[in-house]
Amino acid sequence: MAKKLILYIASSLDGFIAGPGDDLSFLDAVQREGEDYGYTHFMESIDTVIMGRRTFDWVFRQIGGVPHPDKTTYVITHTPKSDIGKTSFFTGDLVTLVKQLKEGGTAGHIFCDGGASIIHHLLCNDLIDEIVLSIVPILLGNGIRLFENGQNPLSLQLLSARSYASGLCQLHYARSRS
Repeated sequence: MAKKLILYIASSLDGFIAGPGDDLSFLDAVQREGEDYGYTHFMESIDTVIMGRRTFDWVFRQIGGVPHPDKTTYVITHTPKSDIGKTSFFTGDLVTLVKQLKEGGTAGHIFCDGGASIIHHLLCNDLIDEIVLSIVPILLGNGIRLFENGQNPLSLQLLSARSYASGLCQLHYARSRS
């Protein structure tokens, strides 16, 4: 099985992954006890996480510690910082890192856990293999867009679509590589 880079993310219906001020409270609208929308199963297939510094900082503040402590994690940043456990603060070339990770010998896939500029850079360099997009039934009107302007057209193949009682719809796509 080839190692894949998978974007697993939620957005508002109008395409925002955060409201103004990096506000993620819109995600509360679909929180249901005992429902994780497939996240636990997804994480079982992952051994490496890539995330932006702002995403890391927000999650760190929310949970009071390092996100994904059991996974090798690369926080993409311009500011060097000492490693925390399995979390490295990476200041090098993202494209080179991802290509090396995809060629690496471990069995698990790579999870892109945001943010928008990291996603944009990976898409522009044809590195994201699958997208699992959970659409939250809310219109934010403003904030951080999931997909930035300026990327090349991208053809996708729908692998699955699922709706939940909360109104969340989850779409799973693979890149069409023809």
